[in-house]
Amino acid sequence: MIALLLILVPLVTGFATFFLKNDRTARAWALFASVATLAVVITGLTICKNDASCLSYSANWMSLLNSSFTVKLDGMGQLLCLLNAVAYPIVMLATWKTSYKKAHNFYALMLLAQAGMMGVFLAMDALLFYFAWELALIPMYFLCSQWGGEKRIAVTFKFFVYTFLGSLLMLIGILFVYSHTPLQSFSIEQFYNAKLTVGEEQIVFWLMFVAFAIKMPIFPFHTWQPDTYEQSPTATTMILSGVMVKMGVFALLRWLLPVVPIAAFQWGDVVTSMAVIGMIYASLIAIRQDDLKRLVAYSSIAHIGLMAAAIFSENNSSVQGAMIQMFNHGINIIGLWIVVEIIERQFGTRKISDLGGLAQKAPAMAILLVIVALANIALPLTNAFPGEFLMFNGIFNSGVTQYSKLFTVLAGLSIILSAVYTLNMIRKVFYGNTNELTASAVDISLNEKIALAIIVGIICWFGICPQSLLNLANDTSNFILEKANVLPLLKK
Repeated sequence: MIALLLILVPLVTGFATFFLKNDRTARAWALFASVATLAVVITGLTICKNDASCLSYSANWMSLLNSSFTVKLDGMGQLLCLLNAVAYPIVMLATWKTSYKKAHNFYALMLLAQAGMMGVFLAMDALLFYFAWELALIPMYFLCSQWGGEKRIAVTFKFFVYTFLGSLLMLIGILFVYSHTPLQSFSIEQFYNAKLTVGEEQIVFWLMFVAFAIKMPIFPFHTWQPDTYEQSPTATTMILSGVMVKMGVFALLRWLLPVVPIAAFQWGDVVTSMAVIGMIYASLIAIRQDDLKRLVAYSSIAHIGLMAAAIFSENNSSVQGAMIQMFNHGINIIGLWIVVEIIERQFGTRKISDLGGLAQKAPAMAILLVIVALANIALPLTNAFPGEFLMFNGIFNSGVTQYSKLFTVLAGLSIILSAVYTLNMIRKVFYGNTNELTASAVDISLNEKIALAIIVGIICWFGICPQSLLNLANDTSNFILEKANVLPLLKK
């Protein structure tokens, strides 16, 4: 029942928000709904954690197609549902004073997107997974197109075309696998036991991988991302980069490696090469950016690329690292977006060259931002360090590629480049002398301090005590690697 509630709470409250015409009421209702969803997740992780029946739900849905409404809160699902549930109250709190035209519609669509993402992370039926995938996409399209920047229409159209084509390819792949399952069923167990030849696996691999690569995104499917992040309202960008892109990473682990393990092994080097190229490419572009939003956007591409490379290294260290890094990256990137939102709202600009000396006028914001930024470059004792360490260890010791050492060295360059653009941004924006624009700066408000303090608390806690996240990831990681292991077959 917990799994069902995680979808129903944001779905029902989201539809109800459409009828709340008062802006302040709609904002308060959305915050209440997001806190209620968080409470359900925490209940599932604590009181009900040992009760399998409480964490899953199944009902007849499309019996003619052998598709059921089956959802389950397992280890990886717990990590990402927790991220989704934690992100929303933080975003609502941080943007509390931001006004939106027709705010009730804005918050309703945000909650519907949350319901869709919860469905993706919980679905144990491929057709339900596809429906939830689309449910998460549609509200984002309207959020970006109605509340975005000046170029929102062209950018949103590009975003929609990319993601719609990816979804279409994924649907074709799902139907193809469905036709090869022993019982002609969409259940995840049947998909894992599908009878596919090596050639058929390769077809399915590319049909589904392209859809997931677009959503993540990784090079060369990334071109929609910087423009969309730049033109979207910042609250939407926080959810897009903090939570929604994890749908693609999640899908690699849940629906790609275990379903087409031989094709994943055969094309692993190609995908890892794409990811590593994207990491270096995005990091170099981030160094040259003068726009804070675009800098953070390219930074996100680099971090997601590392997760993709780790997943295709196919060992316990790399997969566990990628799983906990999905959570940690989501928290850290939302913290960066909060600061970008504060700066843009106060000064009317995101240009790094127009700013400077903010630490003199806004010391609380400077201190909190520096901690978040250091987590973004995976400084030891921050939450990103355990995940990145495990991923690099896994890539270096990968048994499925002969290029593991080369991939590790090239991926490691992105860590150096990440430190360059992050520290350079901190120096130019927060230190030095103030100018005419920043001389009148004021420090952040209480709600913004609370939102950033929560993020800093999470950064410090999981940086010092990452074991609780690793415990959630362990069983799922072992199961995925067991299903994806093709080395015994190759030795025969």
